Amino acid sequence: MTGYFLQAFIYLVAAVIAVPLAKRFGLGSVLGYLIAGVVIGPVVGLVGEEASVIQHFAEFGVVMMLFVVGLELEPKMLWAMRHRLMGLGGLQVVLTAAAVMAIALYFEVQWTIALTIGLVFTLSSTAIVLQTFNEKGLGKTDGGRSAFSVLLFQDIAVIPMLAFIPLLALPELVDKAQQLASTAAQQHQEVSLVAGLPGWAYALVITGAIALLVVGGHYLSRPLFRFVASSGLREIFTATALMLVIGIAAMMSLVGLSPALGAFLAGVVLANSEFRHELESSIEPFKGLLLGLFFITVGAGVNFAWLWQELGVIVLMTLGLMLLKVLVLLLLSLLFKIRKSDRWLFALSLAQAGEFGFVLVSYSVQNNVLPTDLAQTLLLVVALSMFLTPGLFIAFEKLILPRYRAAPDAREADIIEEQGPVIIAGVGRFGQVVNRLLTANGVNTVVLDHQISQVDILRSINVKSYFGDATRPDLLHTAGIEEASLLVVSMDNPESATELVKYVKHTYPQVKILARAFDRGHAYMLRRAGADFIQKETLLSALELGADAMKCLGFHPFHVEQQKNTFKRIEKRSSDILYQAWCDDSSGERFDNNYRKLFIELEETIKTAMTRDRSDKHSNSERGWTPPPKGYEEVLEGDEPIDPAAAKADITP
Repeated sequence: MTGYFLQAFIYLVAAVIAVPLAKRFGLGSVLGYLIAGVVIGPVVGLVGEEASVIQHFAEFGVVMMLFVVGLELEPKMLWAMRHRLMGLGGLQVVLTAAAVMAIALYFEVQWTIALTIGLVFTLSSTAIVLQTFNEKGLGKTDGGRSAFSVLLFQDIAVIPMLAFIPLLALPELVDKAQQLASTAAQQHQEVSLVAGLPGWAYALVITGAIALLVVGGHYLSRPLFRFVASSGLREIFTATALMLVIGIAAMMSLVGLSPALGAFLAGVVLANSEFRHELESSIEPFKGLLLGLFFITVGAGVNFAWLWQELGVIVLMTLGLMLLKVLVLLLLSLLFKIRKSDRWLFALSLAQAGEFGFVLVSYSVQNNVLPTDLAQTLLLVVALSMFLTPGLFIAFEKLILPRYRAAPDAREADIIEEQGPVIIAGVGRFGQVVNRLLTANGVNTVVLDHQISQVDILRSINVKSYFGDATRPDLLHTAGIEEASLLVVSMDNPESATELVKYVKHTYPQVKILARAFDRGHAYMLRRAGADFIQKETLLSALELGADAMKCLGFHPFHVEQQKNTFKRIEKRSSDILYQAWCDDSSGERFDNNYRKLFIELEETIKTAMTRDRSDKHSNSERGWTPPPKGYEEVLEGDEPIDPAAAKADITP
């Protein structure tokens, strides 16, 4: 027992130290786990032969990951991606396996071994790719969805590969294995429901297992989860989620199918369940920990003695494999019209061999298809390609993605054909509302935005807009800034917005500037730059939502309106004091202690004002506020005139 505790402590210490450091240096958690495994395994020697045993246990993290992925996919979504699943995934497996086999045959490798190598190398790492997609938020991109389609098809393809590989057994290896058959049987026995069954019976068992999984998951899971949830014990629900995944994995293993595929199908079946989010939150911690353990065991299992002995061959095979897979994937991205940076994300993310490669290589050795020495080399190629994958993601982020993000700016600004009294710089979610209100009241506006996609969307709905950077003086001149009355600044970049306000106020002081502020600090910077009117983007909407919340809690609508106006008045009155305190700070960029003290006093003032009885001290605006008459909304929706006499009678006490 002490030995298990020590080993667990070593693995956890390695993860706790290596992963945060890797994340800090931008390397990603996967590479951190791999490095931790190398350090505690081949480098320091703190772990040894047990790494391979632990790896089999840690592979359950891949099963859990695919279960969680399945929970995110509704069946109709899976059906919608069937073309890419079969077309893109199928072509990737076939083309990559054929290319690898052709290269192996060129080097006079026996065709059965060449085909097996092709099958091993055609797979990619589901664990590394999906984990990295989640960390970097790439899963929703076109490249990420395409990569997921390929990974899913690869996981499905493992099943026929496992059935086909034994047929490629080498006679000489079979004879050698038969001599050790009895010993091996004693050392390694696995329970199987399909061992020795004829083909038709095997097919029936598999069909029955999948049917049981789908039907049971759909009809039996809900009553089970309701029963467990009624206990009110979260740990029992977690135990139920683990029981479900482990049971599915065991059933798939008993019938000779991939546990990962079974878990994925179960997740898809449960994707529409009302317990989906609870299941996901229960499984997530175990999934992350076991995946991390799996990556550590991959690093710890690297055979450095064999690596140094065959270093040149292993490095060339690894780099050649990754280059070959990138070329195949780029070709497929052209056929399936994956464009721009998504094309490179798709190609680079799947360039490695995968964790199922370890399974296929070991399985091939057990079934006398691959010699042991060659298997050692292939295992190192798989591991080394997985090691290099985080570097490919870093190259994509640092080298490829910035080039494509900068590409739209290389386009020449549009020629502005007309002018108007109002120029709107930035027409995102905020600027669009301003523009719609002005144009609806007959005001001519000149709309500028530096995002070509946003301009194209507006043009598609007949909103005239121009592509260009509003901070460029020549573009402002073309837009008619000299004759304009107003400049509305609603740009997404706070720094650019502030610089634009400063430039226009200095160069064209007659132009009134109305600016959107992201927060209180940005509002102060805009005010110092010279903006005439500043609106914090969330203030009014937050006040309206707060007012609705008070009404839902039972406050009278008139009282809510009164309190809202009080809040706005105090906020406006105190803005000058807070702004002056912000300016008095030496840097003018942060909130010092004096500012914080004044802000706390403001909050106390608001609370005091809210508790004051103002029933006979209404402002003129509040005296004019009266509740609407009964049936007002129904009449308004029907566009029927309201009878003034009836309305007056309706509101008279």
